[in-house]
Amino acid sequence: MGIFKIEGGIRLKGEITPQGAKNEALQILCAVLLTPEKVTINNIPDIIDINKLITLLGNLGVKIEKIGSGSYTFQADEVNVGYLETEAFKKEGGSLRGSIMIVGPLLARFGKGYIPKPGGDKIGRRRLDTHFEGFINLGAKFRYNREDHFYGVEAPDGLVGSDMLLDEASVTGTANIVMAAVLAKGKTTVYNAACEPYLQQLCKMLNSMGANITGVGSNLLTIEGVEKLGGCEHRILPDMIEIGSWIGLAAMTRSEITIKNVSWDNLGVIPNTFRKLGITLERRGDDIYIPEHKNGYEVKTDIDGSILTVADAPWPGFTPDLLSIVLVVATQAKGDVLIHQKMFESRLFFTDKLIDMGAKIMLCDPHRAVVIGHDFKSQLKATTMSSPDIRAGISLLIAALSGKGTSIIQNIEQIDRGYERIDERLRAIGAKIVRE
Repeated sequence: MGIFKIEGGIRLKGEITPQGAKNEALQILCAVLLTPEKVTINNIPDIIDINKLITLLGNLGVKIEKIGSGSYTFQADEVNVGYLETEAFKKEGGSLRGSIMIVGPLLARFGKGYIPKPGGDKIGRRRLDTHFEGFINLGAKFRYNREDHFYGVEAPDGLVGSDMLLDEASVTGTANIVMAAVLAKGKTTVYNAACEPYLQQLCKMLNSMGANITGVGSNLLTIEGVEKLGGCEHRILPDMIEIGSWIGLAAMTRSEITIKNVSWDNLGVIPNTFRKLGITLERRGDDIYIPEHKNGYEVKTDIDGSILTVADAPWPGFTPDLLSIVLVVATQAKGDVLIHQKMFESRLFFTDKLIDMGAKIMLCDPHRAVVIGHDFKSQLKATTMSSPDIRAGISLLIAALSGKGTSIIQNIEQIDRGYERIDERLRAIGAKIVRE
């Protein structure tokens, strides 16, 4: 197990470029299974979760070639579907949450798809019902082995288009269903579909491969099934969660930072949510410039003067992956903030570590926390802590960089799952962080 040793309280300065989006990459990589032709993908982040998925695809028989930094070609012309029923696959697939999205493409192209219960962050219940109900609506037969938590769907005669209303606007569920429906016979309509930019990117990629998907960007997708898909070239968007993380880092350390090439048009409400916390950020071309907040930042209350509430919601609402960042940033704001994490019941439990550092946080219940800002009148103090999941991990890292003294963060593999070479990139803008 590695650790980060962090000397806090240092002002940072410089430029930082966000990595490719992890959540988009997980979907896009699974989509290469839909065609025997070569697919080129650029801006793939070099992180643990993505590298695990690339390895899994290779074990399935996909031919993979690295052609440059973050650029790969994939050709799934000799897929070994039998690998899905091996013990090696059960172990490998179970270590990665994103592995669930290989099921849709395999079901569509080969008539069957299997997956062990996926791993990932321990942030609460993460149901798979939406995925499998969608496959059943397309004509697949579902089976589940409770003893070893192994899921399977089969459609030996092919899938047939269907009208469906999703029980929740699941991003991965929508992606899986769309990837299955593109090769189904006839028309499929998916209502209450997720419409995140990463899902839009997947649909645009599939259309460039020959799929016929309309309604992209809305919550009603219409998919006319086609007989086959071809190859394509695709570039992954910058990671909006990392961009939000760097905004929070700049504010908490009162640093002057420019975040390069952020794809502003795909950030939705993220910039304005941080502005509500009093953070100044400017659009400079396609960059975000955050000046040094010498006098801190003041929370903007609602029109009637009530406490600012930041809550997660399906796109175009605020992404749940950034609530941990907002919570940490609020600890040094002037004013109070209510954080309402609706989607995952265990995601706020890391607040005990911030309280140990001196933050004023009242955890109301598993979903809500009130943060009373210090307005930098009292610095967070250094401590030793462990990263429970990716987003809590980066939040604790930001807290440590802003705090007084030397902090230790253990279990940093959780951070490495979602952030590429984070220690190197932070050192480049002046952070004192050492990996041991």
